[in-house]
Amino acid sequence: MTVIVSEQQMKSEFVRILTKYGFDHEAADQCAEIFTINTLEGVYSHGINRFPRFVENIASGFVVPGALPSLITASASVEQWNGNLGPGPLNASFAVLRAMELASVNGIGLVALSNTNHWMRGGTYGWQAARKGFVFIGWTNTEANMPAWGAKDYRLGNNPLVFAIPYLDEAIVLDFAMSQFSYGKLEVYTLAGKSLPYPGGYDTEGELTTSPGDILKTRRALPIGYWKGSGLSLLLDILAAILSGGLSTHEISRKETEYSLSQVFIALDMRKLHNYNSIENTIRNILTDLKGSLPVDPEAEIRYPGEFIKIIRKENRKNGVPVNSIMWEKILTL
Repeated sequence: MTVIVSEQQMKSEFVRILTKYGFDHEAADQCAEIFTINTLEGVYSHGINRFPRFVENIASGFVVPGALPSLITASASVEQWNGNLGPGPLNASFAVLRAMELASVNGIGLVALSNTNHWMRGGTYGWQAARKGFVFIGWTNTEANMPAWGAKDYRLGNNPLVFAIPYLDEAIVLDFAMSQFSYGKLEVYTLAGKSLPYPGGYDTEGELTTSPGDILKTRRALPIGYWKGSGLSLLLDILAAILSGGLSTHEISRKETEYSLSQVFIALDMRKLHNYNSIENTIRNILTDLKGSLPVDPEAEIRYPGEFIKIIRKENRKNGVPVNSIMWEKILTL
């Protein structure tokens, strides 16, 4: 049950809706571009599928369309900013740009953002930085939606983490939540009526399951690497809260919905490194060795993180974006 929608048509609908909800034209265009590109590149969970909820949060006052970040404090290459509950994608784009400006001067820049909103697809900001020649590391905390290892209830966030490295005219981008499957991905599988390819969490009986619907009910997503993912989630939350001076996962979880998040954006200017001229060759040699791996499936290709995005983007730009017909109708009626 899919329809084919052009990139231009999708963005136009997003702009139309955001403008009606109080965005000025420039902000609506920038925000719509992010939702459109996320969908174009196959990340429906934080593109078109997430857009109606984004609009609901605007209507409820949790996202303030015209709010801009304000500086709290600055010290050399480290700055703290208040997101003032502005749109998450716009606040995040601002923060990564500011981190790159600091890195251009100091070699490294760190911007910590408090009181902001869901940034949608974290990889967006990795691509933004890498295309300008910067290494990027960033993460966000979330509401509680994942149990600590060995626990029955959920007290941790699945706190997405992003690494991005420039490479040729594209990038190597690793974007992943601390749960085996993000909640957005669980919703995608539920919408498609499919089971997960691997167990992704626990059902009401406390058993591991491949049913995305059961995991959405219990909110007991499985941490990546079991106890390792649980520990990493905790540390990311602590760092996001102390570096930004914002809320932690347990504080966010007391609110009526997920907002006022804490995020960290780190950019490194590779041009400041003495080995800058040899970096591209170093990366090429590493990837050549990786692709020499023997695949389990002889028909499969070993890819590096972000490599498949280029293929999806090219195909969807040429043929149009296949989207769930029910979701598209929902967008048209917003």
